Amino acid sequence: LSELIKHSKISFGKNICKKPHTEHQRSYTKDKRNRCNECGKTFTRSTGLSEHKKIHNGEKPFECDECGRAFTAQGRLNEHQKVHTGTKPYKCHECGKGFTGRGRLNEHQKVHTGDKPYECNECGKAFIQKGTLLEHQNVHTGEKPYECKQCGKAFRQRGQLREHQKIHTGEKPYKCHECGKAFSGKGRLTDHKKIHSADKPHKCSECGKGFIQKSHLIDHQKVHTGEKPYKCNQCGKAFIKKALLNGHQKIHTGVKPYECDHCGKAFTLKGRLNDHLKIHTGERPYECDQCGKGFIVKARLTEHLKIHTGEKPHKCAECGKSFTQSGQLTEHLRIHSGLKPFKCSHCGKAFTHKGRLGEHEKIHTGEKPYECSQCGKAFTQSGQLNEHMKIHTGEKPYECKQCGKAFTRKERLSEHQRIHTGVIPYECSECGKAFTRKERLSEHQRIHTGHSATTQTLRAIKNL
Repeated sequence: LSELIKHSKISFGKNICKKPHTEHQRSYTKDKRNRCNECGKTFTRSTGLSEHKKIHNGEKPFECDECGRAFTAQGRLNEHQKVHTGTKPYKCHECGKGFTGRGRLNEHQKVHTGDKPYECNECGKAFIQKGTLLEHQNVHTGEKPYECKQCGKAFRQRGQLREHQKIHTGEKPYKCHECGKAFSGKGRLTDHKKIHSADKPHKCSECGKGFIQKSHLIDHQKVHTGEKPYKCNQCGKAFIKKALLNGHQKIHTGVKPYECDHCGKAFTLKGRLNDHLKIHTGERPYECDQCGKGFIVKARLTEHLKIHTGEKPHKCAECGKSFTQSGQLTEHLRIHSGLKPFKCSHCGKAFTHKGRLGEHEKIHTGEKPYECSQCGKAFTQSGQLNEHMKIHTGEKPYECKQCGKAFTRKERLSEHQRIHTGVIPYECSECGKAFTRKERLSEHQRIHTGHSATTQTLRAIKNL
């Protein structure tokens, strides 16, 4: 009330304030008589309540001429328009940062004072703004009150809904001055900028690896703890991140919403489609500084680097064999278990992993999408094309340390080394004859089954 008296003297030079006191005085006495029947929020002024009600009924009568974004109040629109004009009249005296609205400045100043007056009763986490606390509490209740009218997806925070809606509108107002890449959210742009500065402020205390975002560090730490809180109800497979689980579940539903315009191949995740498109463009942005080999995705480069370091951190408990990738170990373990979960719908042949099934199915479809630019020969797999290209280049990177003989493929070197070690792992169950290569055993077994006329003829000639 003393503030009201002071206001009266300053504004009017008298002890009587000529503003209507019924609502005006409530701003000083903290009397909030205007309550929202939907959510219980209270307001000092009836106009404040009227504007607030528009949130619940979805009414946004004030639209921006620049970008079409709509607002519940004229004041919100006026503040938003400063985004387009670049006007930031409210400056912070501590750091000089500018803001479009006074309210934003007041909230920002709490960063310098450390003032976080709004505390969560559930977990004790404190916040600068009451609105942020209310949205945070949705984490504990599981409530997602902000629903997208386009697709029905719900969110805990209004800001998350706003960012999501830009997917439907295609709006990306935040542009990087370094590379021109545009983003739907300001936070995404801030994180992206760290790529150019090489700033990775969030360090893992276990291994020292740095991350651009704190959330990425939190996800990474689960690698050390072994925590995989997101479990698939269909097959029991667990994941570090919820997004990975969501992507995985599309395998069971068969939903592949992201289709390639070039070849029609569909994917469960947008990121997988983006990676696939690089096959058509020939783009390989991740290059090995050791040998110059390029990769479509960063993860493949990380795995490849282990070839140079010799690092094989994933060890099989059954036979002791080590692998550079955890996925390779998972596939290898199926050899011991005999599990072949991926079955061909054409002939019933089963495979240890999905990639092998995909390659096999091209035999039935006759598809050979990988063509040699030198001679025009086409292949079902990109790996086969890579191996074939070595014929033209003459490259033989796999050399035997015993005799110096070189090979185009690693498995050919492994087979050759058995000559020196004397290991002959492929034995015929019928007659006991052993072979260094699996395909030689397969050819030999046709003698017993009688499926090879050529072999039978040779045997007949030998007996003459």
